[in-house]
Amino acid sequence: QVQLVESGGGLVQPGGSLRLSCAASGSIFRINAMGWYRQAPGKERELVAGTISGGSTNYADSVKGRFTISRDNAKNTVYLQMNSLKPEDTAVYYCKAEIVRSGMEYTAFQYWGQGTQVTVSS
Repeated sequence: QVQLVESGGGLVQPGGSLRLSCAASGSIFRINAMGWYRQAPGKERELVAGTISGGSTNYADSVKGRFTISRDNAKNTVYLQMNSLKPEDTAVYYCKAEIVRSGMEYTAFQYWGQGTQVTVSS
């Protein structure tokens, strides 16, 4: 089995910073891609930032220049550094990974973390 465990959410004032972490564990052969999504109340889940195994990254326009995604391949962990946070960044943030499992190298599976709440408020 494979698990994604997120951490780092919380309450922060506007203009502040937070760093989210997501660690993948289990029978992992290879991680093709990892990313962060968010879902605010009453809204659809949206992509915030993503990174693939070659190192390329992509960001939602709303977070470009403020958020940075990075990955530690040795630890199977992806991070999201969030700076200059705004109230509209308030949401539950989810980690997603595309993982090839050991013993099942013919296909990749999508996994989601449990989500971590980020609240930006004064």
